[in-house]
Amino acid sequence: MLLPNYSGNALECGTDEAGRGCLAGPVTAAAVILPKHFNNNILNDSKQLSETKRFLLKPIIEQEALSFGVSHIFEEEIDSINILNASILGMHKAIEQLQPIPEFIIVDGNKFKPYLNISHETVVKGDAKFLSIAAASVLAKTYRDLYMDTIHEEFPMYNWKKNKGYPTKEHREAIKKYGITKYHRKSFRLLPEQLKLEF
Repeated sequence: MLLPNYSGNALECGTDEAGRGCLAGPVTAAAVILPKHFNNNILNDSKQLSETKRFLLKPIIEQEALSFGVSHIFEEEIDSINILNASILGMHKAIEQLQPIPEFIIVDGNKFKPYLNISHETVVKGDAKFLSIAAASVLAKTYRDLYMDTIHEEFPMYNWKKNKGYPTKEHREAIKKYGITKYHRKSFRLLPEQLKLEF
Protein backbone atom coordinates (compact mmCIF):
# COMPACT_ATOMS: atom_id res chain seq x y z
CA MET A 1 0.00 0.00 0.00
CA LEU A 2 1.58 3.27 -1.12
CA LEU A 3 1.51 6.17 1.30
CA PRO A 4 -0.16 9.48 0.36
CA ASN A 5 2.65 11.71 1.61
CA TYR A 6 5.76 12.06 3.77
CA SER A 7 5.47 15.49 5.32
CA GLY A 8 1.96 15.57 6.74
CA ASN A 9 -0.08 18.56 5.62
CA ALA A 10 2.48 20.34 3.44
CA LEU A 11 1.83 20.69 -0.30
CA GLU A 12 4.17 17.91 -1.39
CA CYS A 13 5.58 16.82 -4.72
CA GLY A 14 7.25 13.53 -5.59
CA THR A 15 10.01 13.37 -8.19
CA ASP A 16 11.77 10.55 -10.02
CA GLU A 17 13.71 9.88 -13.23
CA ALA A 18 13.91 7.22 -15.93
CA GLY A 19 16.72 6.20 -18.27
CA ARG A 20 19.68 6.72 -15.99
CA GLY A 21 21.38 3.48 -17.04
CA CYS A 22 20.74 3.82 -20.79
CA LEU A 23 23.44 4.07 -23.45
CA ALA A 24 21.36 6.37 -25.67
CA GLY A 25 18.68 9.01 -25.32
CA PRO A 26 17.89 11.45 -22.52
CA VAL A 27 17.44 10.95 -18.84
CA THR A 28 13.84 12.00 -18.20
CA ALA A 29 12.53 13.33 -14.90
CA ALA A 30 9.02 14.05 -13.68
CA ALA A 31 7.54 15.79 -10.64
CA VAL A 32 3.95 15.38 -9.48
CA ILE A 33 1.71 16.97 -6.85
CA LEU A 34 -1.29 14.74 -6.19
CA PRO A 35 -4.50 15.82 -4.44
CA LYS A 36 -4.69 14.80 -0.77
CA HIS A 37 -7.23 12.02 -1.26
CA PHE A 38 -5.87 10.65 -4.54
CA ASN A 39 -6.30 6.91 -4.79
CA ASN A 40 -5.55 4.41 -7.52
CA ASN A 41 -5.40 0.64 -7.19
CA ILE A 42 -3.02 0.11 -10.12
CA LEU A 43 -0.42 2.80 -9.38
CA ASN A 44 2.94 1.44 -8.28
CA ASP A 45 6.64 1.84 -9.01
CA SER A 46 6.74 2.00 -12.84
CA LYS A 47 9.27 -0.86 -12.94
CA GLN A 48 6.62 -3.14 -11.38
CA LEU A 49 4.02 -2.24 -14.01
CA SER A 50 3.50 -3.50 -17.55
CA GLU A 51 3.80 -1.01 -20.40
CA THR A 52 0.03 -1.27 -20.89
CA LYS A 53 -0.63 -0.27 -17.27
CA ARG A 54 1.86 2.60 -17.39
CA PHE A 55 0.15 4.07 -20.46
CA LEU A 56 -3.24 3.51 -18.85
CA LEU A 57 -2.08 5.48 -15.80
CA LYS A 58 -0.42 8.34 -17.72
CA PRO A 59 -3.65 10.26 -18.62
CA ILE A 60 -5.18 9.51 -15.18
CA ILE A 61 -2.16 11.06 -13.42
CA GLU A 62 -2.13 14.01 -15.82
CA GLN A 63 -5.85 14.69 -15.29
CA GLU A 64 -6.00 14.13 -11.54
CA ALA A 65 -2.69 15.65 -10.42
CA LEU A 66 -2.84 19.18 -9.00
CA SER A 67 0.25 19.79 -11.11
CA PHE A 68 2.96 17.86 -12.96
CA GLY A 69 6.13 18.60 -14.88
CA VAL A 70 8.37 16.51 -17.15
CA SER A 71 11.89 17.30 -18.36
CA HIS A 72 14.38 15.61 -20.71
CA ILE A 73 18.12 16.14 -20.20
CA PHE A 74 19.85 15.16 -23.41
CA GLU A 75 23.04 13.23 -24.20
CA GLU A 76 25.36 16.20 -24.65
CA GLU A 77 24.51 17.57 -21.23
CA ILE A 78 24.74 14.11 -19.63
CA ASP A 79 28.25 13.77 -21.09
CA SER A 80 29.14 17.26 -19.90
CA ILE A 81 27.92 17.15 -16.27
CA ASN A 82 27.61 13.34 -15.64
CA ILE A 83 24.49 11.24 -15.24
CA LEU A 84 23.90 11.91 -11.53
CA ASN A 85 23.99 15.69 -12.00
CA ALA A 86 21.87 15.36 -15.15
CA SER A 87 19.25 13.33 -13.23
CA ILE A 88 19.09 15.95 -10.46
CA LEU A 89 18.96 18.79 -13.02
CA GLY A 90 16.06 17.01 -14.73
CA MET A 91 14.19 16.76 -11.44
CA HIS A 92 14.80 20.47 -10.75
CA LYS A 93 13.50 21.38 -14.23
CA ALA A 94 10.41 19.22 -13.70
CA ILE A 95 9.73 20.78 -10.27
CA GLU A 96 10.19 24.24 -11.82
CA GLN A 97 7.08 23.59 -13.96
CA LEU A 98 4.80 22.97 -10.96
CA GLN A 99 2.07 25.45 -10.07
CA PRO A 100 1.55 25.97 -7.18
CA ILE A 101 5.15 25.73 -5.94
CA PRO A 102 5.45 22.72 -3.60
CA GLU A 103 6.25 23.21 0.08
CA PHE A 104 8.03 19.87 0.39
CA ILE A 105 9.80 17.55 -2.09
CA ILE A 106 10.21 13.79 -1.81
CA VAL A 107 12.84 12.30 -4.10
CA ASP A 108 13.32 8.72 -5.22
CA GLY A 109 16.83 7.52 -4.37
CA ASN A 110 19.47 8.88 -2.03
CA LYS A 111 20.95 11.84 -3.90
CA PHE A 112 19.50 15.31 -4.47
CA LYS A 113 20.56 18.95 -4.37
CA PRO A 114 18.33 21.51 -2.66
CA TYR A 115 15.84 23.21 -4.96
CA LEU A 116 15.17 26.87 -4.03
CA ASN A 117 14.67 26.83 -0.25
CA ILE A 118 12.16 23.99 -0.28
CA SER A 119 12.68 21.22 2.28
CA HIS A 120 13.24 17.80 0.77
CA GLU A 121 13.74 14.19 1.75
CA THR A 122 15.36 11.42 -0.30
CA VAL A 123 13.68 8.02 -0.04
CA VAL A 124 15.41 4.86 -1.26
CA LYS A 125 12.89 2.86 -3.34
CA GLY A 126 10.50 5.78 -2.81
CA ASP A 127 8.66 4.88 -6.03
CA ALA A 128 7.39 1.76 -4.25
CA LYS A 129 6.48 3.66 -1.05
CA PHE A 130 4.81 6.98 -1.94
CA LEU A 131 2.03 7.72 -4.42
CA SER A 132 3.50 10.95 -5.76
CA ILE A 133 6.92 9.38 -6.46
CA ALA A 134 5.23 6.38 -8.11
CA ALA A 135 3.19 8.80 -10.27
CA ALA A 136 6.39 10.68 -11.20
CA SER A 137 8.10 7.39 -12.08
CA VAL A 138 5.22 6.49 -14.43
CA LEU A 139 5.31 9.87 -16.19
CA ALA A 140 9.12 9.87 -16.50
CA LYS A 141 9.08 6.36 -17.97
CA THR A 142 6.18 6.88 -20.40
CA TYR A 143 7.42 10.26 -21.69
CA ARG A 144 10.91 8.83 -22.19
CA ASP A 145 9.58 5.71 -23.93
CA LEU A 146 7.57 7.86 -26.34
CA TYR A 147 10.70 9.91 -27.12
CA MET A 148 12.74 6.73 -27.74
CA ASP A 149 9.98 5.42 -30.06
CA THR A 150 10.33 8.65 -32.07
CA ILE A 151 14.12 8.47 -32.50
CA HIS A 152 13.83 4.74 -33.27
CA GLU A 153 12.32 5.80 -36.62
CA GLU A 154 15.57 7.62 -37.44
CA PHE A 155 17.87 4.72 -36.44
CA PRO A 156 15.76 1.53 -36.51
CA MET A 157 18.84 -0.77 -36.50
CA TYR A 158 19.32 -0.20 -32.74
CA ASN A 159 15.71 -1.25 -31.97
CA TRP A 160 15.18 1.53 -29.41
CA LYS A 161 11.43 0.93 -29.78
CA LYS A 162 12.04 -2.27 -27.83
CA ASN A 163 15.17 -1.71 -25.70
CA LYS A 164 14.59 2.06 -25.09
CA GLY A 165 18.37 2.64 -25.20
CA TYR A 166 19.25 0.23 -22.38
CA PRO A 167 22.43 -1.86 -22.75
CA THR A 168 20.83 -5.05 -24.07
CA LYS A 169 22.92 -7.58 -26.01
CA GLU A 170 21.03 -6.58 -29.17
CA HIS A 171 21.76 -2.86 -28.62
CA ARG A 172 25.47 -3.52 -28.03
CA GLU A 173 25.65 -5.76 -31.13
CA ALA A 174 24.17 -2.91 -33.19
CA ILE A 175 26.71 -0.43 -31.77
CA LYS A 176 29.50 -2.89 -32.68
CA LYS A 177 28.12 -3.25 -36.21
CA TYR A 178 26.97 0.31 -37.04
CA GLY A 179 28.95 2.49 -34.63
CA ILE A 180 27.27 5.22 -32.61
CA THR A 181 24.70 7.94 -33.30
CA LYS A 182 24.24 11.49 -32.10
CA TYR A 183 21.87 10.04 -29.47
CA HIS A 184 24.48 7.83 -27.79
CA ARG A 185 26.09 8.95 -24.52
CA LYS A 186 29.80 9.17 -25.27
CA SER A 187 30.79 9.26 -21.59
CA PHE A 188 29.23 5.81 -21.04
CA ARG A 189 30.94 2.47 -21.63
CA LEU A 190 29.06 1.68 -24.80
CA LEU A 191 30.83 -1.63 -25.39
CA PRO A 192 32.61 -3.99 -22.99
CA GLU A 193 36.34 -3.26 -22.49
CA GLN A 194 37.55 -5.84 -24.99
CA LEU A 195 35.66 -4.16 -27.83
CA LYS A 196 37.09 -0.72 -28.46
CA LEU A 197 34.98 1.95 -30.10
CA GLU A 198 36.42 4.69 -32.28
CA PHE A 199 34.87 8.13 -31.68
